[in-house]
Amino acid sequence: MLPTGNQLEISAGPARAVVTQVGAGLRAFTSGGRAYVETFAEDRRPPRGAGTVLVPWPNRTAKGRWTWRGEPQQLALTEPAGGNAIHGLLRHTVYEVREHAADAVELHAIVTVQPGWPVPLDTAIRYAVGDDGLTVTHTVRNIGSDPVPFGVGAHPYLRAGDSETDDSVLTLSAASSLPLDGGLPTGPAVPVPDDLDFRGGRPLRGLDLDNAWGDCTPTDGLVRHRLAGPGGEVELWAEPVFGFVQVFTPDDHPGRGRVVAVEPMTCPPDALNTGVGLIELGVGEVWTGSWGVRPIS
Repeated sequence: MLPTGNQLEISAGPARAVVTQVGAGLRAFTSGGRAYVETFAEDRRPPRGAGTVLVPWPNRTAKGRWTWRGEPQQLALTEPAGGNAIHGLLRHTVYEVREHAADAVELHAIVTVQPGWPVPLDTAIRYAVGDDGLTVTHTVRNIGSDPVPFGVGAHPYLRAGDSETDDSVLTLSAASSLPLDGGLPTGPAVPVPDDLDFRGGRPLRGLDLDNAWGDCTPTDGLVRHRLAGPGGEVELWAEPVFGFVQVFTPDDHPGRGRVVAVEPMTCPPDALNTGVGLIELGVGEVWTGSWGVRPIS
């Protein structure tokens, strides 16, 4: 068995994507043979969370601790170096494949009751490709007997076609930023300062980012972030519920070196403690939200 399980390929016209059964992650997306997300070898784990689905919370929970209905919860510390819980509970789960058509694949997994998580959730993720690129739809259903808050995120590394990351310009729709220390917020969001204002686009060369932004403003009904370079341009769009975004620029991606993650999130880091952006899901209720990747050139 490969570290990420079965490799589930879908295609339509010029668009092609590969989804992993373990973690239901996005391992590749190309259009016309040109890459618009960073990929990795099928015989290794996703480097630095590449393509990962982040449910039932994105980013970090400080010390893995939060409180639900007055009861303290202690999550496993999946970021040992920082002493935090990071990126949810399904990253290493073997999903059930419910549909695998030529142009779409849908996978399901249960977030079970476990230390630190008190209410079971039935989750699904559907990837579909077409003329307008890749569409990713998350569905979460409360199958427990109590309401519970949650959040959703994803961890794609965008790629502007054949462009090097340092030759690319990043544009974000975000109007505020979150002060972070060790990846955790030290206070509420503030109006985006000049050095973190990407609304007009900024070159990535020389920037070392692991930052969170909020107040992502929709254009024509959708939040839109873009990465453009001499070898192509790509847009990450999201429904307005994805009002937060994390950007991360590590320099050690296999075969590429420096890359840029643009992570749509429904809530910011440590939301299980701050409550900011959390979605409250009542018993039997269902939530859906979508984002996608659209090649521009």
